[in-house]
Amino acid sequence: MTYPDTYYRRTMANGAERPALSGAVDCDTVIVGGGLAGLTTALQLARAGVSVVVLEAERIGFGASGRNGGFVSPGFATGGDAIARATGKDAAQKIHRLSIEGVNFVRDTIRDLGIADAKPQPGIMSVLRYDGGDSLKQYADQLRRDYGYELEYFGTDAVRSRLKSKRYFQALRDPKAFHMHPLNYLRAVAAETERLGGRIYEKSAVTRCDIDGAEKWATTAGGTVKARRIVFTTGGYTGSLVGKLNRSYLPIATYVMLTEEAPELIREAIATRDAIGDNRRAGDYYRVVEDGKRILWGGRITTRAASPAALAQELRREMTGTYPQLKELKTELAWSGLMSYARHLMPQIGEMQPGVWHCTAFGGHGLNTTAIGGKLVAEGILGQSDRYKLFKPFGLVWAGGIAGLATAQLTYWKLQAQDWWRERVA
Repeated sequence: MTYPDTYYRRTMANGAERPALSGAVDCDTVIVGGGLAGLTTALQLARAGVSVVVLEAERIGFGASGRNGGFVSPGFATGGDAIARATGKDAAQKIHRLSIEGVNFVRDTIRDLGIADAKPQPGIMSVLRYDGGDSLKQYADQLRRDYGYELEYFGTDAVRSRLKSKRYFQALRDPKAFHMHPLNYLRAVAAETERLGGRIYEKSAVTRCDIDGAEKWATTAGGTVKARRIVFTTGGYTGSLVGKLNRSYLPIATYVMLTEEAPELIREAIATRDAIGDNRRAGDYYRVVEDGKRILWGGRITTRAASPAALAQELRREMTGTYPQLKELKTELAWSGLMSYARHLMPQIGEMQPGVWHCTAFGGHGLNTTAIGGKLVAEGILGQSDRYKLFKPFGLVWAGGIAGLATAQLTYWKLQAQDWWRERVA
C-alpha cells in the first residue's frame, strides 16, 4: 500500500521509497512508527549519536501525521482547567509551555534544515460562531499574564472583513502559530535522521515483539531488530502488538477535503492566508493552499472509518453553510485518517516499563504537541531531562473498548447538539 490519495501526496516534494527490513539488525533504540512522534524521537537521538532504527508499517507519514490539517499552534485538545485539576496549577502551566516550545521546535527545524517545501505560513485564527468577545479577551489576558504570550483580538467587523460570513463573530489571532505541509516536513526530518546515521525501514510492520528482557526484539516479515530500548509511536494505527497500549486509546477517524482551483471565487469568501478554526467542540478547520487557489477543509469525526466521499458531502455542506457564496465551488478530493485519543483527552508519554517507551494519543492536539512529545522521550532516553514525567497523570488508562467507542460517538453527537443550540440562542 502506498500513500492514500491526498493533497499532500499529490504535492509531495520527494517520493523516494525506503527498503523493507531484511535480516538481523542491532541498534541502541528501535522506534515502531514513522509518524511525527517517532521521527522526532529518532532525529533527536541521531543528533546525540545514538544508533536508532525506525520501523514503519507503510511509508513515512502514512498515518495522521502526513495527512492532517497542518496546524502548528499551542494548546491541547482538552482545556487548561481540566489539565490543572489532574496535575495542579504549576504543572499545568509547565505542560502548556511545552506546547509553546513545540511550536518553536517545529519552526526551528524547518529553518535549520531548510525545509522550504514545508511551506510554513504564519497566523492561525480561532473564531467564535456566537457573540462572545468578552470571553476571548479574558482568555487573551490570561495567556499574556501567565505566559507572556500575545494574541491579537479581532472584533466582529474585523473578522468579517477577512472571513466574509455571517456565521462568525469575534476571533483571536495567533501570529506565532503557523500552518504547513506536514508530509514534506516529515520526509525532510526522515532524510536528516538518515544523514546522521539513523536507519529507516518502510513496509516493515512489526508482527511480534519481546519487551520484557534486557534486550528488546522487534520482528517483521523480513527480519528482526535487537535493541536496548524500544519506543512505540504508532498513534491511531496501533494494533494488538502490546496489549496495554492497544487498550489505552480509541481510533478516531477525521476527514479532510480539497476544493477545485477557483482563486477568484475563494477570494469572495476568504480574504486571509491565516488558517482558521472555529470554537465549536467538534468544529471545522480550514486554510487556503496553493497561493489561494484551493481550500483545504477539515472536520467531522467518527469512531469507525466512513466513506470519505460521503463525509466530503457533509464537509461541503459545512463550507457552503458558512460561505453561501462558495456554493458553486466543487470538491476535487477527500480523504480520512485515524487519530488516537485517550479517555482523558491528553497525550500519553512515558516509560511503561524499563526500556519500553510510548508516545501516542495526539489526536486533536496539533503537530507541535506530537513533535514535543517525541523530543521529551528522546530527552528521557538520553538522560537529559525527566520532563516527560509531567504527563504521568495521563497514563495508559483503559479506553473502554467497544463501549468506549460508542460513548465517544455519542459524546460527539451531544457536543454537536450543544454547539447547534448555543449558536441559536446566543
